[in-house]
Amino acid sequence: MTDITIDGHRIGVLFSDTEIASRVKAIAIEIAALKPANLLVVPILKGSFVFAADLIRAMHHAGLSPEVDFMILSSYRKSQKSSGQVNVLRDIETDVKGRDVLLIDDILESGRTLAFAKDLLNARGARSTLTAVLLNKPGHLAAHISADFQGFVCPDKFVVGYGMDMAHQFRELPFVGHVIPATGI
Repeated sequence: MTDITIDGHRIGVLFSDTEIASRVKAIAIEIAALKPANLLVVPILKGSFVFAADLIRAMHHAGLSPEVDFMILSSYRKSQKSSGQVNVLRDIETDVKGRDVLLIDDILESGRTLAFAKDLLNARGARSTLTAVLLNKPGHLAAHISADFQGFVCPDKFVVGYGMDMAHQFRELPFVGHVIPATGI
């Protein structure tokens, strides 16, 4: 797939929709192999919503029947860099005590958001808290956390598409891409 231009922004494709679909299916099979009990899946919104929807459906095909609740956490707002502070904009309503929980996030970059959510659910008594991320972007980790399941290792670029945005744009793209600066670099 070649670069595309949307609203004056050149977007380079990093991971195609076909590559993503294949990897999502493989992650679901890996999760099912663990035979989680009373599984609660918690996507961290907003960026993970497309990945989470596809992964939850793939988990069904892999033989799992999880419950689903949602958290909205933010450390970015309209910026391309994390503020370093995680804010709970919407908490889950489900009791996690004694349950296996799978947190789903779009990207592991600084790790603050995922570590915050994992610590919060563990403190509430989750039996186990696993993490699945579509993208792992090494090199910027500021928290002590790693993903239990990951889709792809991501280059050090600002990514959009497949639910991820740049100031609320480009979430609808069926692939993961990066915004190419106007200078062409």
